[in-house]
Amino acid sequence: MSDFLKHECGIAAVRLRKPLAYYKDRYGTALWGFNKLFLLMEKQHNRGQDGIGIGSSKIGMPLGDPYVFRRRSAEKDALANVFRKEMKAFHKMVRKGLLDPENPEDVKRKFDFGGEILIGHLRYGTSGGFEEGSCHPYLRRSNWPTRTLMVMGNFNMTNAGQLNRVLIERGQHPVFGTDTQTVLEEIGFHLDEEHTDLYRELRDKGVDGSDIPNLISERLDLVDLVRRSAGQWDGGYAICGVVGNGDMFVMRDPHGIRPCHMLVTDEVIAFASERVPLMTVFEASEDQVQSLEPGSVVTIKSDGTKIEARFAEEGPIYPCSFERIYFSRGNDPEIYKERKKMGAALVPQVVDAIGGAVDKAVFSFIPNTAETAWYGLMDGLRMFRREEVREALLKAMEEGNLDSSMIDELVMRNWPRGEKIAHKDIKMRTFIAQEKGRDQLVSHVYDITYGMVEEGDALVALDDSIVRGTTLKKSILKILARTHPRKIVVCSTAPQIRYPDCYGIDMSELGKFIAFQAAVALHRKAGRQSLLDEVYDDCRRELSKPPSEMRNAVKKVYAAFSDEEISAEISRMVTPEECDWKGDVQVLFQTIENLHEAIGGPCGDWYFTGNYPTAGGFATVNAAYLRWYDGVGGRSYDLPL
Repeated sequence: MSDFLKHECGIAAVRLRKPLAYYKDRYGTALWGFNKLFLLMEKQHNRGQDGIGIGSSKIGMPLGDPYVFRRRSAEKDALANVFRKEMKAFHKMVRKGLLDPENPEDVKRKFDFGGEILIGHLRYGTSGGFEEGSCHPYLRRSNWPTRTLMVMGNFNMTNAGQLNRVLIERGQHPVFGTDTQTVLEEIGFHLDEEHTDLYRELRDKGVDGSDIPNLISERLDLVDLVRRSAGQWDGGYAICGVVGNGDMFVMRDPHGIRPCHMLVTDEVIAFASERVPLMTVFEASEDQVQSLEPGSVVTIKSDGTKIEARFAEEGPIYPCSFERIYFSRGNDPEIYKERKKMGAALVPQVVDAIGGAVDKAVFSFIPNTAETAWYGLMDGLRMFRREEVREALLKAMEEGNLDSSMIDELVMRNWPRGEKIAHKDIKMRTFIAQEKGRDQLVSHVYDITYGMVEEGDALVALDDSIVRGTTLKKSILKILARTHPRKIVVCSTAPQIRYPDCYGIDMSELGKFIAFQAAVALHRKAGRQSLLDEVYDDCRRELSKPPSEMRNAVKKVYAAFSDEEISAEISRMVTPEECDWKGDVQVLFQTIENLHEAIGGPCGDWYFTGNYPTAGGFATVNAAYLRWYDGVGGRSYDLPL
């Protein structure tokens, strides 16, 4: 994705099913679970680089011994540094004779992360701050283990303001700033209530005080706790929670917007945002890793009892399609095939854009994450060319004109040429404050392979998606122009991004989308400012309705134009103005129909179509238009209480 986006975070959780002595005997280390957590997080480092956090819970610790631990960091290379520091502390204790690494019980009692439950979070911040305090897991401490709670997740709640109002109306004093805090306090409230009810019931029955904690732990109903906590949540989420007594839960939103996968073996129950890390880290087959059902929660009691149950009614499934297009690692077998299909689906548009002259074009990709789709594009172009050759040969045979020279011409001419033209040379740090200075820096993020584009060639560059168009205009197209092609065609494996996201991706400001800018420009060129005014009034009316009755009033902005008209305007807008090269630029986008066909299953496409899966989405898009119209920046779901 040439326009860099921050997006949904990554989660990893490891619940050991055997005593630590088992892993020491079989694998040579009592830190087997801790090592697996690191690998799960490392394999998902693409999902978050703003900070990380890890947590540990030890089951059955003696009274007086700590049982819940957490480390967080927002420093550079936080993942490696946090694990390095913990292992350094471990080996320091070993050297001083304070810990015996050959004794699993010693490891459990003295090493903070020698617990049976280990959780980790990788953060890409789309809200809140970027300091350590904004990193998950969040921790709510108590001197009762059954009231102590750690929570982490990959989520965004569109109605965080409403949820905070609920807390206030109860008499609580929430700390505003992140929906994570809201989620933690909501679950914590119901945990406190259930704990108090159980305590009073047992106390009134005359149960000895020393027996009460274990009885509360046994009777704590996590499924009911999750069901009551999530009743008013509106958003996409995969959330993991750990109670201090050793109970844990992992839940996924009712529409399956955010991903969550689970592996269950005799040794471990593990969770991750992506499937392949679980397969690789635990050497599991594809069919061993299952996706959590939307609207379901998996609970694991401290005694190891596992339950999977629904906490919300079954509804339409809308998994985020950007997971398939860009975010998830491409070595997942399903995602790899889908991305190749997305590339192949662009062939008819690409061939038309270059006038059918495949022999006078070079096909490349930018950035590296588009490489898999590029393989699909190249396969599709070869199939297109083979069909051309086949038809020409059949025609020549019918006419009796087939000879060796014709075969050479048909077979050797016009085959697609694939080259790596653009290279992301360095990761630029925008340490220069002035806009002009930053633009000059960004223009050198990429470099090119010289000499591959010949005179008269078109250059076709495949991108994952085009969001704002800024990088295209200010950097990429200027760089590609240095190859002096007759035409540059930029094709996106994603359709036009027209509407904001509110479920975890950093795409919330409507006015920054190049597709929206193009539609507005077309209206103004046609003298239809009044329509933009009408949409403003429509959005205000929609926001005055109950959430369940809201509709997307912004669709009217696009209704007057075809996809091709908007693409043409985008092409004009991103063409560099200060550039010696004067060739044509054409921008192509995937169609919605081809996207759905490539993915082949349920597909969340609200940022393309405006069809949101929850009421919060419609509130977001209407509020986003009002903010744009009024010249107000910021997230459109950061609404006041």
